[in-house]
Amino acid sequence: MNIELADKKDHKMLTSITKKSKAYWGYSEEQIEIWSEQLTITESYIETNAVYKLVSDTATIGHYSYFYENDKTIQLDNLFVLPDDIGKGFGQILMNDFLNRMQSMGINKIVLDSEPNAEPFYARFGFVKVGAIETSIKNRFLPLMELTLKL
Repeated sequence: MNIELADKKDHKMLTSITKKSKAYWGYSEEQIEIWSEQLTITESYIETNAVYKLVSDTATIGHYSYFYENDKTIQLDNLFVLPDDIGKGFGQILMNDFLNRMQSMGINKIVLDSEPNAEPFYARFGFVKVGAIETSIKNRFLPLMELTLKL
């Protein structure tokens, strides 16, 4: 099992993982289609942002990506695992890799907009909810979460 920097040619495969993982939470195909633009990982996104993939043997089973908000704050933009691999510790492997990478880069703070169903996952790593963003779905809010790293 390896975590590797994604290549722009991975964009379709990473988009597929993202959409399948989002659908895991019970969203309809129609809703996933409505969110298609936000769930699409483009070649230019991979060229512009840090995107890492989790490869088991020859198959990619998950990925994460981030970008700088400023010199000391990173936005964790994506963290997705294929539905068949959710609950097997692969999300934890990705998150630990991400957090270790941030620690080694001297990052002070990480922020993210969480899938509501994934909030407990992030909380296990020390992220705290600091707000919420209302979504297009009635009574659905994305938790705004952050983590301050000890340097």
